[in-house]
Amino acid sequence: MTTRYSSLAIPDPQDLIFGSAPRPVRCGFDLTIGDGLVYPEVNFTLPAITVNATNWAEVVAQYEQMIEAVVARAAALEAPGIVVEFELLPAMTEKPEWGAEITALLRGRLQEAHERHGLRCALRVTPTDIRDTGGKPALRGGEPCSKLLRCFELCAAAGADILSIESVGGKEVHDQALVYGDVRGIVFALGVLAPRDVAWLWDRITEICGAAEGVVPGGDTACGFANTAMQLAGQKMLPEALAAVVRAMSAVRSLAAFEHGAVGPSKDCAYEGPVIKAITGCPISMEGKSAACAHFSPIGNIAAAACDLWSNESVQNVRLLSGSAPEAFTELLIYDCRLMNAAVRSGGAPALREWLEASDRWLSPQAAVLSVEATYRIAEAVVSRRDSYSRTVAAGREAVRIVREGIEDGRLQVSARERAWLKRIGDALNGLPEKEDELLAEMREQYADRFDPAGYGLG
Repeated sequence: MTTRYSSLAIPDPQDLIFGSAPRPVRCGFDLTIGDGLVYPEVNFTLPAITVNATNWAEVVAQYEQMIEAVVARAAALEAPGIVVEFELLPAMTEKPEWGAEITALLRGRLQEAHERHGLRCALRVTPTDIRDTGGKPALRGGEPCSKLLRCFELCAAAGADILSIESVGGKEVHDQALVYGDVRGIVFALGVLAPRDVAWLWDRITEICGAAEGVVPGGDTACGFANTAMQLAGQKMLPEALAAVVRAMSAVRSLAAFEHGAVGPSKDCAYEGPVIKAITGCPISMEGKSAACAHFSPIGNIAAAACDLWSNESVQNVRLLSGSAPEAFTELLIYDCRLMNAAVRSGGAPALREWLEASDRWLSPQAAVLSVEATYRIAEAVVSRRDSYSRTVAAGREAVRIVREGIEDGRLQVSARERAWLKRIGDALNGLPEKEDELLAEMREQYADRFDPAGYGLG
């Protein structure tokens, strides 16, 4: 069944705050997310090692070391709860049995920690979307798609508490459009192609979760779209204004997962999460300053303003002076969450949220579109429209207005180049057709070598 959101689940902006969501999610071992506390979400991965049959015993041993270190640190610091995310590497999705084996291992160690220490905990499992194999991906069929869905099934059976994905539908067009600053192509990828793929995929993920006892359909992320833009902007390869507008527009394709069964918590690398939370009321995972082990960003504090889980994104199992990197980042996240939870208990959460925002908001266009005020404006723009295409355009136009207003009133200082790009983006968005059919006809020809219409149900 499809849910179409036409209003905000959190009607008062003051209620969009860390640790609290109208629709909390109970999962795993006695853990409820969004019910008043912020919990750490720890994500770890292998050091440099080839994942193959020859090295598989070492791979398993590495994951065992990592989970044991993480739960030991969580128990030592008396964390009230924790989520562990297992992001499968491509080879572990290519061979679903490998992903299921690691899932069972991690789940078993979390169960032991709950029984021994009373640690409330849950395991998120995120298979790699291996359908993007280069060229025109066959998103709805073929061996990669079959392996991906089989991986979800086996990981659910092996003990995953939450299933998520970073889906790639539309990315084959978006990547090229982004590099060339083609706003029409970007909108086509985010507003026409991606929502169709997310909807199709999440119908199947939700069905898999429903067939497995106690498995929650978490959420998707526009990591391959908006985070790619963020990283390219950080390297001065494209304008920050473009990255900010892409971030706002990406919320629509991620919302499609919730319209097709996802209930949260959303993925950590989905910085569009606050918009999703405002619309759906579902809890979200976010990342920022404490994810510097994985990537840099201009939104390290403001990203925490509405989080329900606080993540490190991912860290390799390497040795630091204190201990292993996964162990160290577990401690770091626990202390971050302690501060937020102390603010909640003392009644100071609104003040802390304000400081988190103020420290970043006007230093970057990308931060400007993440404030509570901006989140609400973008969310309201989204729900004011009915179809994904017009929602994407509306979100982009609102983001342009937010950034432009910040520049005009002197709060946001940007270069002349950024100003010129913002005007260019705004003009391009205003020049888009009212209906997607006209744009689709244009893009079929322009990007004929990049995407297969059949993979999106377009015939």
